[in-house]
Amino acid sequence: MVSLSMVLIWLAFVRGLLPGASAGKPEKTQLYIGGIFPMTGGGWSGGQACLPAALMALQDVNYREDILPGYHLNMIHNDSECNPGIGTNVMYRLIYHPPPKLMLLTGCSSVSTHIAEAAYMWNLMVLAYGSSSPALSDRKRFRTFFRTHPSAVLHNQARIRMFQYYQWSKISIIQETQEVFTSTIEDLEKRAKEANITIATRQSFLSDPTNAVRSLKRQDARIIVGVFYEDMALKVFCQVYKEKMYGNRHVWFIIGWYPDNWYQKVEENDVNCTVDQMREALQGHFTTEMTMRSLDDTPSFSGLNVSQFDEELLIKLNNSDPNDTPGYPEAPLAYDAVWALALALNQTITRLTEKGVNVGLDKFTYDNSTIFREFYRAMDSTSFQGVSGPVQFLSTGDRLTLTQIEQMWDGRYYKIGYYDNKNNNWTLNHSIVRWNGPHPPYDRTLVVEDLRLVSMELYVGMCSSALVAMLAAFGCLVFNVLNRNVRYITMSQPGLNNIAVLGCITCLSCIFLFGLDNSSLSEDQFTAICQARTWVLVVGFTLAVGSMFSKIWRVHRLTTRAREEDKVVEAWKLYALLGLFLAVDVIIMTVWQLTNPMTRYLEEFPQEVPEGSDDIVIQPKLEHCTCDNFTIWLGVLYGYKGLLLLFGVFLAYETRDVNIKDINDTRYVGMSIYNIVVLCLITAPVTILISSQQDATFAFTSLAILFCTVITLGLIFIPKIMNYKQKSIEETSQPLQAPGVTQEEEEKQKRLQEENDTMKKQITQKEERIRELQKSLKELLKEGQKMTNTFLAPPGVGRLQATGNNFTRLSASSMASSSAVSSYASNATEVFEEVLDTPPPKYRGKAPSISFDVGNETIERVPDHVMLPTVKVTLSDEPAEDGGQFESFL
Repeated sequence: MVSLSMVLIWLAFVRGLLPGASAGKPEKTQLYIGGIFPMTGGGWSGGQACLPAALMALQDVNYREDILPGYHLNMIHNDSECNPGIGTNVMYRLIYHPPPKLMLLTGCSSVSTHIAEAAYMWNLMVLAYGSSSPALSDRKRFRTFFRTHPSAVLHNQARIRMFQYYQWSKISIIQETQEVFTSTIEDLEKRAKEANITIATRQSFLSDPTNAVRSLKRQDARIIVGVFYEDMALKVFCQVYKEKMYGNRHVWFIIGWYPDNWYQKVEENDVNCTVDQMREALQGHFTTEMTMRSLDDTPSFSGLNVSQFDEELLIKLNNSDPNDTPGYPEAPLAYDAVWALALALNQTITRLTEKGVNVGLDKFTYDNSTIFREFYRAMDSTSFQGVSGPVQFLSTGDRLTLTQIEQMWDGRYYKIGYYDNKNNNWTLNHSIVRWNGPHPPYDRTLVVEDLRLVSMELYVGMCSSALVAMLAAFGCLVFNVLNRNVRYITMSQPGLNNIAVLGCITCLSCIFLFGLDNSSLSEDQFTAICQARTWVLVVGFTLAVGSMFSKIWRVHRLTTRAREEDKVVEAWKLYALLGLFLAVDVIIMTVWQLTNPMTRYLEEFPQEVPEGSDDIVIQPKLEHCTCDNFTIWLGVLYGYKGLLLLFGVFLAYETRDVNIKDINDTRYVGMSIYNIVVLCLITAPVTILISSQQDATFAFTSLAILFCTVITLGLIFIPKIMNYKQKSIEETSQPLQAPGVTQEEEEKQKRLQEENDTMKKQITQKEERIRELQKSLKELLKEGQKMTNTFLAPPGVGRLQATGNNFTRLSASSMASSSAVSSYASNATEVFEEVLDTPPPKYRGKAPSISFDVGNETIERVPDHVMLPTVKVTLSDEPAEDGGQFESFL
């Protein structure tokens, strides 16, 4: 094998570095290109290595006889300082100072953007060796732009693949405010959206990254992509160290075209961190960069392989440390850029000759579109193997290449994989990848949902108690049904008691529903349970309370109505009242469910950080059944049920001392209503206050239901059961006979009741007669206001006239006796002094009156306590056949 030194000697001989190499050769036509290199400046000064590589390529091209035969390619270059303004000024000087330049070589994206946008106006193509801005891929804006440096969007494809591989679905971004980085991040956001990756936050800065890094910390950024130039990278990671945003909780992805020792340049960049601090902050971070050197030692089109190129470049750089030379990684791109334009110019000559255009490349002018068009087509179709790898341009002027992924560990970069952008696949050496913790960091603080569930022990205990109570209620129901013909049971309205028992059982079943949660149910099933809870509790409450309300209402009606017919309450009315209550429940619940159905709502509580974990927080949550207008609907139900209970309490109080044989458990029913009201008044507000405590809420609600139902069942049925046990089977089996009452007493009571009813009817008739007489009295009183009142006597008696206090006979018939024809001129007060010791039997016990009997001339005096001077005159004559008595009142 030929040694490397012999190859270099041969190349030097070919290029004419040895004496006599160029003797006798004819003079060549000079061609010129313009070079714009960032040699200095605060941004990227990659021209320090790229310019020597470009000059080395010019040498290799000029000493190749098969490339540009008869031409010698020269380059006029200047420093752009990576400043768009200075770079544009350099372009104008290159254009307007002869000789004409066939093409412009540029580096630094911000400079290339301005030059490439204007170059087409002079029929100039721009070839960039160090511009990665994705914006330069816009063919409508940059019509004549090509580049050997791949677009930065190729970084993004590799980054997205890494995110997906490690299942990072949330990332954060920090960037320097430069167009190259802005367009790169815009492309990353687009690709992340397509991959369902969330951009949690995007921070940018101009010169000081302090606030941007602090903002990332506040946003709990874990997987962070940073795009900035080398000098800003030092400032960023110094602040990262100060904010402690590194280690086992964070992963950083940055640009990979910095020198390997870039983090050591803290003093010259005035960074307030030591090298060790920077190394600590950078431990484990990843870089992505385009492969700028061929992955194997296959010779390139120029004849050099990568190793030979690096050795010769080091000679050009005076054997200085590559890590101290900016642009050293991009040097192969500058070398291949010169070869690409040389091959394109060489192909242009062929194209012009084939088309019969006898114009040399030296005749190119800025308004010569013929040479420009052929040159553009040749560049667009250029393809060769360079020292940086295969060189071929897309329709956008971009170049596809592999993306290299590296990781820093202990201050050194290790290649861990490659991403093939052309074939969309990658290779990753997992054995090399290391983490600061036991596993790859999480892309966010892992929020572990802790669904607060009812304690299983509490649920089992309450359900067991409810089951026992339901069995007891079922036993009461069986007892009530089997002994329904026993008088003591019959007189307590057993049908309503049975309904009350069913209502209690229904309410007890709610305890099973209240304890169910999402641990055993799906979301749809839980929503159905929400609806069922409300329906079951509402209906059970109405059955239990409504039946007791009906009984107490009947008692109240029997004891407060005066008329016998108003006291009668048929049994069907009691059940109809209960049905009315149920109908109201159904209407309210149906409207509620159709308009605002109950759904599952998760209440979130403050997060809790478990001990010994920085990546995990506990998010407590609690399930609730609710809807949009839950408070309103709850108020409607509470209002309706509250009125029912309030009225029930009133009726129970009104009938507290009543004991009716038809309903012999009235007092116990009233006590049950008192118990339910008290427990409801306590339970309703308390459960609202403790709704965020699942165990307390479940326990309090379950106990309230248990107490209400058990106490109600006990008050209604325990006395009946005890009474049943105390009586003999013969006594208790007699139908329709109250305990302790004999048959004779029963018949006697029945007779007394009949006599009482008869007397009531007679009293009613007398009262009716009194009302008629009172009506006649009112009419006569109206006539008594006249000065003269005339009394018409029966036939044969005549007519008397009373004037003032005097009574005078006016006329008398022939049939009247002489005693009846008298004239009384004395004062009425004197006449009234004659008082009968005993009035006629007919008028005993009647209203105070004065009787004047013509036959026996008798006057009855008005008692002193009568305020109204009422005069009652009675005229009678025995001979008168149709006479008798005449009664009149004044």
